[in-house]
Amino acid sequence: MGDLNEIRTGLVVTAFWEAKPEEVDTLVGIIKKFLPQAQREPGVKAFQIHQSLTEPAKFFFYEVFKDEAAFAEHQQSEHFKTLIVGQAVPKLARRERTQHRFV
Repeated sequence: MGDLNEIRTGLVVTAFWEAKPEEVDTLVGIIKKFLPQAQREPGVKAFQIHQSLTEPAKFFFYEVFKDEAAFAEHQQSEHFKTLIVGQAVPKLARRERTQHRFV
């Protein structure tokens, strides 16, 4: 593990998704294809996707990018365009994203 200053830098992005009820299983399949590809991106420091235990249609994303440029590159990646924009987003009832910095 790097030193604390290196770990606590970067752009933090969180996302909340709510799937259309009939699309939950399909969405999980898309996420399972997407996640390992996103985690291997050179500008990604952390990337996790979680599914709610009590409300399985709800998903929480926690992502840490090296910087804003790495986040921009992520959004231009083929796997983001194909799996997220092309396949996942149409299956969502709700999608929210916010950006944060470490304190």
